[in-house]
Amino acid sequence: MAPTKSKAANIFTDEERAAVAASVKERRAASKRSPEDERVEGEKDVRAKFAEMPPADRAMGERIHEIVLAAVPSLVPKTYYGMPAYAKDGRTICFYKPASKFKVRYSTFEFQPDAHVDDGDMWPVSFAVIELTPRVEARITELVKKAVS
Repeated sequence: MAPTKSKAANIFTDEERAAVAASVKERRAASKRSPEDERVEGEKDVRAKFAEMPPADRAMGERIHEIVLAAVPSLVPKTYYGMPAYAKDGRTICFYKPASKFKVRYSTFEFQPDAHVDDGDMWPVSFAVIELTPRVEARITELVKKAVS
């Protein structure tokens, strides 16, 4: 009788496994960096991720990168599970998830628990982004500023 593949072996998609592998790589690299090198190396890592993206995702990601760093210049670029992200005091605050990352129909801009985007008893932490209009750009700016307050 031939061995069968267990369903457990297919719990994660290839994209999810790649994201976890990217996280391990990022953490190893970060553990070897000095605080002075974090910004420079993080910027290089983020730019490398943009270069790997399809043109539409790249354009959106690069513009979001500009918006985030203009809103809060003290945030440090880094990668988070292989996605462009921004940190304060070593903790990820927000990140850009391109549609191509998990082969979905829209990109998202998301916040982590260390972001102060609280609004009452319930608030959104993930925002679908179809197009970067002036209104959307203003909202990202507002949310990023609030996140680090």
